[in-house]
Amino acid sequence: MKQIALDIGLATGPTLANFFAGPNEAALRHLQLWTGEKSSRVQRSPVPTYLWGASGSGKTHLLKAVREALREQGATVGWLDASVHEPPAFDENWAAVLMDEVHLYTAVQQHAAFNWFVNAQTGHQGVLAAGELPPADLKLREDLRTRLGWGHVFALQVLSEPERRAVLRQAADERGVFLGDEVMDFMLTRFSRDLGSLMQLLEHLDGYALQTQRAITIPLIKAMLEET
Repeated sequence: MKQIALDIGLATGPTLANFFAGPNEAALRHLQLWTGEKSSRVQRSPVPTYLWGASGSGKTHLLKAVREALREQGATVGWLDASVHEPPAFDENWAAVLMDEVHLYTAVQQHAAFNWFVNAQTGHQGVLAAGELPPADLKLREDLRTRLGWGHVFALQVLSEPERRAVLRQAADERGVFLGDEVMDFMLTRFSRDLGSLMQLLEHLDGYALQTQRAITIPLIKAMLEET
């Protein structure tokens, strides 16, 4: 059965607060300290941080959450992922550089990433990067690959289905919403299994159910989708 990607224009974006850590608690705690209000550039910068794991393990969520946390503190950051084909020059005013999808970088992107990395370390700005492979297995230029593996490295795990179910159930209970087993099965088989997307779906369903004064059922989910 083809999964439906959730793209219904929800305003809630990735934050550290709405990241459901499960087995990835250590990485979350590290980034919470790293982005703490009292953290200065010097406190953030001693060593870089690299996150790796399979698709759906939360890497991009965490990088975007860190970007949002720093923006809320009034800081600007450099952002690079595989879609940025012409990376900008390094800006010394950045508080940190965030590099996602490093396993997909082209030669041009690798050159920019290395330049950003070196300049950030020189200027005591933070470095946070992520990819699907551990540093030793990255097919990147050697000077970049070794630097990515130099500091804190966290292997992220995809939440198991029982863990996703438990998180959804808890979140629904906190909202005062009942999710039957059939509804839970439908959500887990027909939509993106990424937990962040599932939680956004639950939020949207809750709002739609309140608006229509109906319980959350499979027909309600289908009706909501027809209107979006």
